[in-house]
Amino acid sequence: MSQSFQHLDPVTLAQWLREGRTLQLIDIRDPLSFSQGHIPGSRHLDNTNVAELVEKTPGDTPLVVVCYHGHSSQQAAAWLAGQGFDEVYSLDGGFVDWSHRHPDHVAQ
Repeated sequence: MSQSFQHLDPVTLAQWLREGRTLQLIDIRDPLSFSQGHIPGSRHLDNTNVAELVEKTPGDTPLVVVCYHGHSSQQAAAWLAGQGFDEVYSLDGGFVDWSHRHPDHVAQ
């Protein structure tokens, strides 16, 4: 069985964002953390809106799942891949690492 999701390093994500590549950033941290800072263009995802995401997002849209440190995003990415999305990534290091590397690329 092939891996259902892929790991994505922050350097590659920054490059993709600079290139304007089509993707959907999915932030699964708690709402307060999300409101205090997230990667620009991120969509906050929780149990109340996950069904809508799965229903309304085309299956060929690349999804990048972001959590705090890159651990729980792996489980969420695997689950989303199981919902039929072709390209699902878990951001290695999570938002904590991203905000250290790219403090100028954080939205509130």
